[in-house]
Amino acid sequence: MNFTSADAPRPIPAVLVPSAKPAIRRAAVADLEALWPLARDFATSFRPVRESFEETFRALLTTPEALVLVAGRGSEVVGYLLAHRHLTFLANGPVVWVEEVMVDAAVRGQGVGRQLMTASEDWAADSGAAYVSLASRRSGDFYRALGYEDSATFYKRPVTGRAAR
Repeated sequence: MNFTSADAPRPIPAVLVPSAKPAIRRAAVADLEALWPLARDFATSFRPVRESFEETFRALLTTPEALVLVAGRGSEVVGYLLAHRHLTFLANGPVVWVEEVMVDAAVRGQGVGRQLMTASEDWAADSGAAYVSLASRRSGDFYRALGYEDSATFYKRPVTGRAAR
């Protein structure tokens, strides 16, 4: 079958083409500046302090049981995930706890959070973890759509300033 130029598909305007999927990778020291605004905006219970963030970020990058992932589009970081792997009695070994998942509001709903969660699940599976768990007050529908189930009620109690007993 022969096609003429009139039969050729018309280009789709750029504004209608969804952005390319971001690359998911382990964070590096060079990501510190780009992650700070996301981490700062993530917090609802605490107010992150820049100096503490920098110190913690650098420490996490060298902690084998920690996973810090970034979602990047070109030189822009549009999301991150922080998780830890630890041993438990109840699971007969390691489990993974996702501490934080944050996606820039401008790209939410485009699969970035799903990509970050999938990468953390791959890390968990590769390390022999029995499951991945997390706590979320604001994004339950998102996690249920990924196959997560409500499992327990989450409790916390601040201990800042509490003297050791």
